[in-house]
Amino acid sequence: MLSIAVFVSGGGTNLQALIDRQQSSGLGGGEITAVISSAKNAYALERAKNAGIPGYFVSSRGLSVEEYSQALDELLEREVKPDLIVLAGFLKIFSAAFCEKYRGKIINVHPSLIPAFCGDGMYGLHVHEAALKKGVRVSGATVHFVDAITDGGPIILQKAVEILPSDTPETLQQRIMRQAEHVLLPRAVTLFCQGRLHIENDRVIIE
Repeated sequence: MLSIAVFVSGGGTNLQALIDRQQSSGLGGGEITAVISSAKNAYALERAKNAGIPGYFVSSRGLSVEEYSQALDELLEREVKPDLIVLAGFLKIFSAAFCEKYRGKIINVHPSLIPAFCGDGMYGLHVHEAALKKGVRVSGATVHFVDAITDGGPIILQKAVEILPSDTPETLQQRIMRQAEHVLLPRAVTLFCQGRLHIENDRVIIE
């Protein structure tokens, strides 16, 4: 079994999608062995507890990006030794050294069709507010590998979701999570654990 560490910061609905897939049809030879949160009271930690998965809180208070990344890495080395790191609503960034160490082993789900509405400051409702302000007719979600550039790593999977005239940022967020994020992330994790994802010339090849 490949060891999967899931990083979270909030409610953990994407984590729950992964747990549900693991408990139903499996994750292609992978198993969630740790949930690591940047927020002490994140409900995602409760989801992990309910599923019998060890949960950890690592505070970033007073730490630089480099120091926080080092603290996370020390936890991973000591407790988890992950084959895959999954960012499921994780609201912190990593140092370049951390990204390099785990190159090709970190994936993230982003609530837009990258390269639209992504990059620094584009997270959570900010993404959906920007999409509605721009007046686009379609948004969606993207799962991609993580590198030192925010939302800049090679794309693994994308799924489009129609924007309705009545949408608010909140309703759009919920629909994209249900129709895209919760579908794509377990699929991408399964593909990784099956050894079917390869990066060639900064593009992902799916076997």
